[in-house]
Amino acid sequence: MRRIVALFLMLPLAGCLEPGEGTRTVSDYLGDDALRAAQLAKCQENPGTLAETPNCKNATEANGKARLQRMNKALGG
Repeated sequence: MRRIVALFLMLPLAGCLEPGEGTRTVSDYLGDDALRAAQLAKCQENPGTLAETPNCKNATEANGKARLQRMNKALGG
């Protein structure tokens, strides 16, 4: 009986996660420009819902680091 109750209590949480989408690190996004651009596009498409998700935060952080790297390279550093 307890297992059934626990199962019903956990079912609403299952809808919170998108299938197949794990959390990626800043390094993942920094190393893959296409992945970073795709994630940033998703985040900008629905900022009210996605802006505070780990993937949006990590992609945004990686985007800032990539910009700094490009600026540093352009300045000869």
